[in-house]
Amino acid sequence: MRIACVGAGPAGLYFSLLMKLWEPANDVTVFERNKEGITQGWGVTMEQKFLALLADYDAESAREITGRSTRWCDQVVCFDSGREVFSGNGKAHGVSRQSFVEILARRARQLGVDVRYEQEIRDQSELPPADLIVAADGVSSMLRRRAEFGTTITEGQNKYVWLGTGKAFDSFHFFFEPTEAGWIWAYAYQHEPAASTFIVECEPRTWAGLGFDKCSPSRLLDRLEGIFAEGLAGRRLWTQFTDDADALWRNFRTVRNERWHHANVVLVGDSAHTAHFSVGLGTQLALQDVMALAAQVQRVGTHTASGLTEALQAYQDQRQAEIRRHATEAERSALWFENMPRYAGLTPRQFATVLHARRAPLLPKLPPRLFCNLHDIRQRSAVLDKLRTLCR
Repeated sequence: MRIACVGAGPAGLYFSLLMKLWEPANDVTVFERNKEGITQGWGVTMEQKFLALLADYDAESAREITGRSTRWCDQVVCFDSGREVFSGNGKAHGVSRQSFVEILARRARQLGVDVRYEQEIRDQSELPPADLIVAADGVSSMLRRRAEFGTTITEGQNKYVWLGTGKAFDSFHFFFEPTEAGWIWAYAYQHEPAASTFIVECEPRTWAGLGFDKCSPSRLLDRLEGIFAEGLAGRRLWTQFTDDADALWRNFRTVRNERWHHANVVLVGDSAHTAHFSVGLGTQLALQDVMALAAQVQRVGTHTASGLTEALQAYQDQRQAEIRRHATEAERSALWFENMPRYAGLTPRQFATVLHARRAPLLPKLPPRLFCNLHDIRQRSAVLDKLRTLCR
């Protein structure tokens, strides 16, 4: 097969290496608009069991990714001078996005993939002849502009900015801080031995009230370092990516597509779907997309146009079904954070409870304290049931 992948992020690179690994005769080219070594973003997260799955698909790249990963188990919620810890969420791993992409690019080239940088593709007519075109060009995909995909993009209300820091957090942390303009909060997780991702989010009125709509990057960092001084423990925040571009405040965009393929073009990763960063695992979901796509292409074979269509339709059906629950939970999580002040009157323990339960469909329909009381009753009931079982 002649395969063209647009986008040298994790999804495009991993699909390309799988197609060469499983069938060396495939002619696979990856086109990336940025220079080599340039990526935007700090860390990505993956579950322990997903790293084991990566080893089943390509042991060599999985071994290197695992070796570069950091690990944590607990979630820590810091709110109103309180500190609540949730354990037993399972092992999670963080890895630098830069390292992740470099590992996959090196492995793809080792297998014979042609990776071409500084090659911006705005339309499939700019590509050489290909049997399959993979649109792995992200949330602002140029190849997805065709009406045939049935694309909808919904913009969230809150403002967020993706930063880094030299503070190494040993657990996933939520920091909630009151300011004169309203609440502001951060998500922090380690992705290198001496570096962590630090995402800051707030309501639009808080963002404007703190002057973030018109302050310089250096002033932004100074202000945020002051707000989150206790959590950062004296460490600085970083705003510049590897291309020296400053991180920008954004509104999260939720991408949905009715159809994930048209003719010989197929969508993967953020070009196909996005899920709010508060539930994480975006890179993991993108890699699961290309794993499924590669498996369906291999299973069906694509010697004919009908064979390719069958493979792409099977991929679409499989992945749309698999991500449906995650997408719903991501929407609930995003809405919880858009309504975060509703829960600000709770005690630290109660607040941590509703934060942890933010994907529950009943939560926004009940008064917060009533939800917490019902949650406590349910927890006590579960403990009593376990004790009864042990005493039999």
